Amino acid sequence: MNIFWSELFGTMLLIIFGDGVVANVVLSKTKGQNSGWIVIATGWAMAVFIGVYATNGYSGAHINPAVTIGLASIGITPWSQVPSYLIGQFVGAFIGGVIVFLAYKQHFDVTDDKGLKLAVFCTGPAIRNTGWNLLTEIIGTFTLVFGVLTMTAKFNLGAPGFGPALGPLLVAFLVWGIGLSLGGPTGYAINPARDLGPRIAHAVLPVPGKGTSDFGYGWIPVVGPIIGGILGALIYKAFSTLPPLS
Repeated sequence: MNIFWSELFGTMLLIIFGDGVVANVVLSKTKGQNSGWIVIATGWAMAVFIGVYATNGYSGAHINPAVTIGLASIGITPWSQVPSYLIGQFVGAFIGGVIVFLAYKQHFDVTDDKGLKLAVFCTGPAIRNTGWNLLTEIIGTFTLVFGVLTMTAKFNLGAPGFGPALGPLLVAFLVWGIGLSLGGPTGYAINPARDLGPRIAHAVLPVPGKGTSDFGYGWIPVVGPIIGGILGALIYKAFSTLPPLS
């Protein structure tokens, strides 16, 4: 239950700040309207920073099914704990989407573009092509999981106690870099819960003039990150058998 509640609240915070910055940039008559991609990427980095710090001591702050499944695939997370992680993550992401809708309700009311309303909740491709979109999500999530594992390894972080304090900041910078460098093609979901949970919220909430929730695309930001997460973990495991440089 500690894992479930930790992942629920951590992922909820991730979505509140992550989807919140998108709402601030794309919806009409907000203070941050049209402030651009760099603001979105920075907001998502801060969302990860907050979500990870809030829950790191309780569940290890996966807040991402691709991370959980990747770690389970190399024996770091027991498979018996995976359901608690995943349920907490998806429920937390859904709740986060609902909270962002409530915070920006007036701005949803005055925004005409259906695509922008959907973009607050979930990702979509700049150029729709199933194979390339899937590959982009695989690459982005590979860099996330491989990067997290290598950057937070003991031989990188040094003295005990230093790692837990610095690790969430390193992860936030990693996500910032992914957004700036790899976010253009698909909006870098790199997290199945981050995309599917709010997408379901979009489908069930009374968003005015919302249009479709685009579930035809919605499997890509679920399957792609899971594949990328497993690849990142497996390659890290092979890489970690090499002795560090002296």
